[in-house]
Amino acid sequence: MKKSIQLLLVISFLTAFSCKQNSETTAPTTTEDASSQSAGQSAVKDESSSPNIVQTASGSKDHTTLVTAVKAAGLVDVLSNAGPFTVFAPTNAAFDKLPKGTVEGLLKPEKKDDLKNILEYHTYVGALKTEYMQDGQEYEQVNGGKVKITKKGDKVYVNGSEIVASIPTSNGIIHVINDVLLPK
Repeated sequence: MKKSIQLLLVISFLTAFSCKQNSETTAPTTTEDASSQSAGQSAVKDESSSPNIVQTASGSKDHTTLVTAVKAAGLVDVLSNAGPFTVFAPTNAAFDKLPKGTVEGLLKPEKKDDLKNILEYHTYVGALKTEYMQDGQEYEQVNGGKVKITKKGDKVYVNGSEIVASIPTSNGIIHVINDVLLPK
């Protein structure tokens, strides 16, 4: 009996000692600087997953103005997050319809809040598929304003602008429109 107790104590001591040694290991140090460690979701590189809203828009030749505006407003990381989000994405041609100098003015640092408000008016938290949208429905956008859906036959409009294409992404959906929606 005495030998069994001694053996049990030795085994307990060895187990406790080995567990303590494993918990004292330190994490490897890296030479990354603080700026790369503080990068947001947009800095994550993933070649195997479906692209998110920002990556999809960045790959579109028809949305270069929108992508420039999203960057200027500081919304890249927000729109790269898990979501889901619905973005009513104006084409370059939509931005060209605005009065001359409007886009350039909004891209200035002192107009960042105005630009952000406009872009947030194009963004809904949640995934809105056109097949579930009903005529007369209103959706509250990120900036607090509301957009109104209308349907005419098979066509769906947001504030009178036709949704000409819908592109699913890993974190939501992009509805391509040919007008810039301006908050009221």
